[in-house]
Amino acid sequence: MIYLLLSVLSSSVIFVIFKLYNRFGVNTLQAIIFNYFIAFSAGMIIDDQPLDLQRIPGETWFPGTVILGFLFIAVFYLAALTTQRSGLSVVSVATKMSVAIPVLFGIFLYNESTGFIKVIGIILALVAVYLTSIKKKEGIAIRKRNLIFPLLVFFGSGIIDTTLKYLETTYVAEVDVALFSSTIFAIAGCIGSAILLFQGIRGTLKVNFKNILGGIALGIPNFFSIYFLVMALRSEGVESSVIFPLNNVAIVMVSTFLGLLLFKERMLTKNWIGILLAVISIILIATT
Repeated sequence: MIYLLLSVLSSSVIFVIFKLYNRFGVNTLQAIIFNYFIAFSAGMIIDDQPLDLQRIPGETWFPGTVILGFLFIAVFYLAALTTQRSGLSVVSVATKMSVAIPVLFGIFLYNESTGFIKVIGIILALVAVYLTSIKKKEGIAIRKRNLIFPLLVFFGSGIIDTTLKYLETTYVAEVDVALFSSTIFAIAGCIGSAILLFQGIRGTLKVNFKNILGGIALGIPNFFSIYFLVMALRSEGVESSVIFPLNNVAIVMVSTFLGLLLFKERMLTKNWIGILLAVISIILIATT
């Protein structure tokens, strides 16, 4: 479980960095694109194997990393659109509730257990994510014409986690976990660079140092959030239908408390109820 804990902590640091982006006016798209190259570099540093970029396209997992790299950029763009049209809470709910997709994938494809206590724990985890993510008393409201965007974020986020699980189980050797994770970020960075190049051709690109600095700060925890999640999925005796809900609900809990302590965010009654349900769900899932 140590890898799962480290993944949760890394993802929670990402939350803090994103909050600081707003405070210091960092261009999120540019910082995220720069972060992909920092994440790639972090993976190369911890990889014990000699660097051989020529062999990467020949790896059986390489086509999957291309898909994931594209999804990283696409889901980010869709999340930005959803935030603009429906609010940050809608994005948070859509992203975290997508855990249902890899959980169902693990149960039906890998015949993972579905005991009563585990099912109750997963349902409570989903309810906890929803209640903790809602920051307005009136809840969330989505216009029909904007419904497609959170749905795409939901499915995109779920497909990312599901694809990670499938590739990790089927193709990725343990010695290649760092290289596999790094390659995803490298491909996402190349796709993102193409976007920046297009903006530069149009004359709309403005790069400043704080965006680069923001990418550097984000890159290291971003890499380790994926690396440690993949390592957690490789842990013997722990099913992915346990790992994914524990990961998501723990990230929501830790991020909520960090927001409360560091940014003085206001907690609603429903948020506290969500935290309580999150604790109960963790206990139920972890003991199955």
